[in-house]
Amino acid sequence: MRKTLIALMFAAALPTVAMAMPEGGSRHDGPHHRGDAPFAQLDLSREQRQEIRKLMGEQMKNRHDITERYMAKLPAAEQKAMKDELKASHDKTESQVRALLKPDQQKKFDELQKAREARKAEWKEFQAWKAEKGNKAQ
Repeated sequence: MRKTLIALMFAAALPTVAMAMPEGGSRHDGPHHRGDAPFAQLDLSREQRQEIRKLMGEQMKNRHDITERYMAKLPAAEQKAMKDELKASHDKTESQVRALLKPDQQKKFDELQKAREARKAEWKEFQAWKAEKGNKAQ
């Protein structure tokens, strides 16, 4: 159970780390590198990148603090509370990032978020199919 929770926390933190990546700060060049992709398409100013990086860093710290508070409390109710608080923190940061953007950037940001949600839905569908297939094989 503890390994599952740690894996869940790690997986939840990955998008934040990817979004906090500074433009051009990667060892890989080009906008298709995973860390640069979410914001490279938004044509952010230097100040916007710095503010977003700051917000993402604060979100990572908040996520860590929230996770530490609930780590020892593994009952289902506590796990749900942790997930809800993490989601609220993520949503707050996302809205703060969106507020920093110009209107045309906000439109593109919204499109990118919709695409991300679609990919997440596809992944969940695939995982359900894979689990069903595994159950039939047994």
